[in-house]
Amino acid sequence: MIRPFKSLLTLSCFWCIIASTSCHNAPKENPKATNEAPSNETEPKTESSGTGASQSFDINTIPVSNHPLESFPFFSLPKGLAEQNKPVQRSFDKLFFALNGVMTPLEGKVWKSYIVTEPGSSEEWSLPYFEKSYDDAITKVGGVKVFDGEITSAEYERYHNQASYLGEDGSIGYADENIKVYVIRRADGGDIYIQLSGNTASGKLNILQKEAFKQTITLLKSDQIRSQLAEKGKAVLYINFDVDKATLKPEGQDAVKEIQKVLSSDKGLKLSIEGHTDDTGNADHNKNCRKIGLKLCLRS
Repeated sequence: MIRPFKSLLTLSCFWCIIASTSCHNAPKENPKATNEAPSNETEPKTESSGTGASQSFDINTIPVSNHPLESFPFFSLPKGLAEQNKPVQRSFDKLFFALNGVMTPLEGKVWKSYIVTEPGSSEEWSLPYFEKSYDDAITKVGGVKVFDGEITSAEYERYHNQASYLGEDGSIGYADENIKVYVIRRADGGDIYIQLSGNTASGKLNILQKEAFKQTITLLKSDQIRSQLAEKGKAVLYINFDVDKATLKPEGQDAVKEIQKVLSSDKGLKLSIEGHTDDTGNADHNKNCRKIGLKLCLRS
């Protein structure tokens, strides 16, 4: 943050927040993080009930489907069924899918909802109709069922604190919940994951298409920094470092250059630099990282 008063300018250099880079030599302070599921799609063996639960999941074993699909979320609801509430839809989020019984985090576009019979319908809810409708639709476009079973209580305890969305409409991933998971592998890497569950009254449906995170934060230019200082009394910059190294990333070097332009335009400015890390690494290790980073900013 930059706060000017009289001839004093306060600048905070935030690294490891936006770029997700930090110090990794020491263990995390957050105890929950020790239970974090791997972020890739090849998982260790685990004891779970269900089809193929004792085997590791490997996306490369799934044949690529080139079948044309409609726009996301790709499938209409079966005739006579409706969303109970407005579906949860996000352009980027993280959901856990039961890949061979291991709740595995995946990132991308997300759609999820409770599914019920249409209001006013004379038909009662049928779980077999719900499940068969999606099984048929997904497999016809080249999808493959990769799990059909329940996750264990131990697996739920391992991952559920990381799934902050649990409790939202349509959330799947509870112990003793029968879960069916399908994958439609795409040639461009935008693989589609579908999981569903249900009971005697309703169903739940999750759809995710893998997609890389797209950064929308842009570097503040020197004139923008000056403008924010004048209007708000502060400006926040993100100066990113390489993981556990006292070296600036290219975008961090660019940010420092913009600060130099501000200083060159006003020789009376003075800087006070603050450094911040995330919680990856213990307190002492991160404190040392901050000191090293601050010194590097000053030298730059």
